[in-house]
Order: sequence, then C-alpha cells, then structure tokens
Amino acid sequence: MAKIVLGIATSHTPMLNTPAKDWPSFIDRDGVREFLDKEGNPATYEELLTRADPRAAPELTPERFAARHDEAQASVDELRRAVRRAELDALIILGDDQKVLFHEDHLPSFLVYYGETIRNVPLSPHFRGPEWSRLATARYYEEKEPRDYPVASPLALHLIDQLIDREFDVSSSNGLAPGEGEGHAHAFVRKRLMDNQSLPVVPVFINTYYPPNQPTPRRCYNFGRAIREAVESYPQDLRVGIVGSGGLSHFVVDEELDRGIIDALRRKDADALQSLPRKKLNSGSSEIRMWIAVGGAVEHLDMSWANYVPGYRTPAGSGTGLGFAVFS
Repeated sequence: MAKIVLGIATSHTPMLNTPAKDWPSFIDRDGVREFLDKEGNPATYEELLTRADPRAAPELTPERFAARHDEAQASVDELRRAVRRAELDALIILGDDQKVLFHEDHLPSFLVYYGETIRNVPLSPHFRGPEWSRLATARYYEEKEPRDYPVASPLALHLIDQLIDREFDVSSSNGLAPGEGEGHAHAFVRKRLMDNQSLPVVPVFINTYYPPNQPTPRRCYNFGRAIREAVESYPQDLRVGIVGSGGLSHFVVDEELDRGIIDALRRKDADALQSLPRKKLNSGSSEIRMWIAVGGAVEHLDMSWANYVPGYRTPAGSGTGLGFAVFS
C-alpha cells in the first residue's frame, strides 16, 4: 500500500529567486499594482500607504532585507533536505497554473496531469520587465533547452479514478502543446526543492486565482483528504510526498492571517482552515488554498518544522508572507 510520508507547504514568490539587494526594486511593480487589502477590498498603493502596517517600515533597511532574505533561503534549504531525507518514490505537487497552460476557454477548478513526462522550458525571450525581474523569473525554468521530466503516470491515473469515485470530477491532461512548459508553481518545487530530478511527480492544478470557479476552503481541504485516501488505496508500496506550492498572503502582507494558518495546521484544526473567509483568499493570497489542501492530505502526520518570514518590501506593507512547513 502506498502512503503519504511527507507533506510540505511553501511560498514560491520571485522574492525567493531574487538577491536581497533587489527586494526594494519590487516597488516598481507594487507602485502601480491593483491591490486587495487585508479584508479583500480593492485598494491603490497610495491608499495602502495611508494605513500601512507599522511593522513594515522598520523592515525596509538593507540590513533587514539581508537578514530576512537569509532566513528565507535557509528555510528553502530545510525543505530541500526534508525531501531528500524522505527517500520518496513519487511527489505530488499542488499548484495554481495562473493561465500559463489553461485559460478562460478551459479553466478547471481541479486538474491532474497524467502524461508520461512534463516539460520545463526556458523563459521566453520576449519577457517584459526589468533585468532583476527577468533573472528572478528565469530561475524557475531551464537555462537553454526544454527538458522533459518523469511523471508518476500510473499513480496519477489512479488518483483521477479514485478522486472521481470520491465525487471530485477532476479534469485531466496527458500532454502539453508544442513550446509550452510547466508554470512557476510546479517549477519552483522542481528547481528549488528536488535534488533528484528523476523523482517522478504528479502535477495537480487548483485554480485558486481566477473567478468564477475558485474552490472553497472546505472543498480544498476535502480534496487533500481525498488525495490521501486515493494514495492509500494504491496497490503498490510507494513512499509519496505532497507539496502545496504558493502563498502565503500577498500582495499585502497579513501577518495575523498567515500565522493563524500555520497555527491551525500545527493544531490540525480542520474547522478553522475550512472556514477561512473566501474574501481574504483572492489575488496572491488565493494560493493559501494549497496550504489548506495539504492540511487535509496530512492529517495523519504532525507538523515537524515551520518558519514564517514577513516579506515586507515597500512602505505600503506590500510583499509576501514567506511561509514554509514540513509534516512528517
């Protein structure tokens, strides 16, 4: 019988691919971005400045940028070591596609990819943005040539069958169009957490970002539970890991929300996770749904390690709540 032996939840922001000296450069984008505030209401950068979290300003020095950057990088390294120690046979990766592969003509709430391989391609030469942003984004992808990576296709097909049996009518895909490759949510896990690039993965997509079909927190938690049950019904003995890639709060850092989620996961408080206000789970904070789904998948495991770094990057309190957790 297969079993989930490792759970991980992680942020995947470009801040983690960017040197500390470039963190202040995010103001180039944040200064013109359309925000949702901590309550989920639309706000401009100027409006956020008038009610910025007082904890942000002291964090905007070169010394604090460097310290928080180092702490976040050490956390990514800890996740990488956790994957290595687990000696996995397969890794399920939950991530949001964010319209890299799937668009309005077919934007599934849940999708399981079951092709024999999945491709990672270099960043498009037509990327628009400053050099610091191009370098950060490129770290998710191949440097020169596309590369196909192994997928645990039999396990993926089993998940599809079993999820349907549990009344999750998931979409499926067995290949990518020419020139297309996996998005940054899945690629971050591959490039930053996986020493063994031959480890087969099962790419799972949850549409957290885009209305009108974002799944509810309750649905996400139960989806994680259903994945665990499906894995445990697989007839082959496999050590399986699951990673939720994304979050925590962004593009406005909400420390109370982020710390509350980590605490609820530590306490295995399913009710708290399932009842999170949907209005708070939009824009970048929508990716918190990955953490909720992991919570459902690892109820049998304990949170063995976690760290949280409030990634403020502008005086308006914008940035990313950098969260990292291991369940074993």
